[in-house]
Amino acid sequence: MMLIDTHCHLDAPEFDRERDALVDAARRTGVTDIVVPAVTVANFATTRDMRDRYGCLPAFGLHPIYTDQHLDSDLEQLDEWLTREKPVAVGEIGLDFYLEQIDPARQERLFAEQLRLAKKHDLPVLLHVRRSADRVLKYLRRFGIERGIAHAFNGSEEQARAYLRQGLKLGFGGAMTYSGSLRIRRLAATLPLDALVLETDAPDIPPAWAARSEPADVARYASELASLRQLDSEQVAEATSANARAALGLPLMPRAN
Repeated sequence: MMLIDTHCHLDAPEFDRERDALVDAARRTGVTDIVVPAVTVANFATTRDMRDRYGCLPAFGLHPIYTDQHLDSDLEQLDEWLTREKPVAVGEIGLDFYLEQIDPARQERLFAEQLRLAKKHDLPVLLHVRRSADRVLKYLRRFGIERGIAHAFNGSEEQARAYLRQGLKLGFGGAMTYSGSLRIRRLAATLPLDALVLETDAPDIPPAWAARSEPADVARYASELASLRQLDSEQVAEATSANARAALGLPLMPRAN
């Protein structure tokens, strides 16, 4: 199978002692590409290093969880990195209204400015959407953002279809592997297959069988999604990888005969 992990924090310090082995394991399971989004200016360089060392696909952005760490000048640095490094997306960006201590007004201002940069650089977005689906969608419409991925999607079916109408793909991963995640599993089973991409969010959002997630888990996520949809794993792998390439503007791979 040829698979794409559309959201993996491979540069996280949790992986420092075994990163080479984790990448090798992912390659052996068929993971051809790993998208690594940055979260603050402080890890822009380590995100780039994942491209230089492993051929990963970097994205640069200012994560909403770290809003209290972001400076206004970080937006200028982000603009410079987008210009110089030519990443596949602006991300990880978005809104997080689950953590009440994070100033929502400042989150929204930083999010809006990053959407402006995405338009300026003609890049898709990797979105963090936690208890903020409607508000994030409002900003996407305002700025005319029609390419990207809503990472770890956990909204309603109505919200999911609104994101699809906007042109976004929806990311599914570890949460889908829990039998109790009824809404996520139902969405994974019933939304159009051309709407879905696979992701790990490694080392976060662990699957049901592990304490953390790793990029090699994408292969099992493909099997889980195939089971939910009563499809062949190869069919799911081919479709989700094509969806990821479309969302990120990557060249399409030739279809197998």
